[in-house]
Amino acid sequence: MSAETGEALPPPPPPTEPPPPHSHNPLVRYFKILGPGLVTGASDDDPSGITTYSVAGASLGYGMLWTAIVTLPLMAGIQLVCARIGLVSGRGLAGALRGHYPRWFLYLACVLLLVANTFNIGADLRGMGDAAEMLTGVKGMVWIVAFGAALVFVTI
Repeated sequence: MSAETGEALPPPPPPTEPPPPHSHNPLVRYFKILGPGLVTGASDDDPSGITTYSVAGASLGYGMLWTAIVTLPLMAGIQLVCARIGLVSGRGLAGALRGHYPRWFLYLACVLLLVANTFNIGADLRGMGDAAEMLTGVKGMVWIVAFGAALVFVTI
């Protein structure tokens, strides 16, 4: 009963979908809890990032480690905001922005993203080629072409 009016409260609505089945495997439960956070967290650990971290660590030592303390909350905040936009709108970031910005601005953002991703893939291939050269002694350019061809083959 409601305390203010003395009337009976209506029953709660039935659930729209059944709860997911419970897994007894703790590893499966752990990865279900992590959800897309695992992919998001690992998304920047690409060959170019590892190469950059290695070079920075070799040349600067622990001198710049303090920046991790400053940037980690900022990175977590950006991820949180993007996740909440996706939860509220039910769309990706570009789909949510489409309702607030003109079409030409979104096309420009997509072109800039394409350029940035192209440079990132080039840096990844270079990092993989240099690492393979250190391991095998074969020129890095040969490995870059081989890795690029393998990625194109696997993608198509």
